[in-house]
Amino acid sequence: MIKLRYSKRLFKRSCSSSKAAACGGGGGGGGGGGAGEIEWEVRPGGMLVQKREGRGGEEVILVRVSTGFSWHDVSIGATCTFGELKVMLSMVTGLEPREQRLLFRGKEREDTDHLHMVGVRDKDKVLLLEDPALKDMKLRAALATAQALHSSCQPFIQV
Repeated sequence: MIKLRYSKRLFKRSCSSSKAAACGGGGGGGGGGGAGEIEWEVRPGGMLVQKREGRGGEEVILVRVSTGFSWHDVSIGATCTFGELKVMLSMVTGLEPREQRLLFRGKEREDTDHLHMVGVRDKDKVLLLEDPALKDMKLRAALATAQALHSSCQPFIQV
């Protein structure tokens, strides 16, 4: 077993970004941006963890979305939700987010589910289906509109 020496000073909780002004500094003034202190962050699942260094921000993953007859490769943040993925897909497919159903590993996912919490990784596949109830409603509305246009057209020829 190896014992590591550490300073108790390392385990002080640093100021969060919202309280940085109250703690006296906000980045530039109190010790060069957290010298000897650990910075913490709250993950979307609610877990408090040590903030990662060296990453320029959020990890971006590539998700391959199948619409049944075509594929779309979408780059999205790993901590985004399925609702945010639906918004991105609406720009690509033309389907509104409420008309979409996303399935991952055989289960339909809720809009509030986070990609990384469900297990979506880089180059994983997600199935996009159009909601059958809304598809049927759109079809009925289109038929009703076509019938209304057809019945309102009367010839103007009088004999």
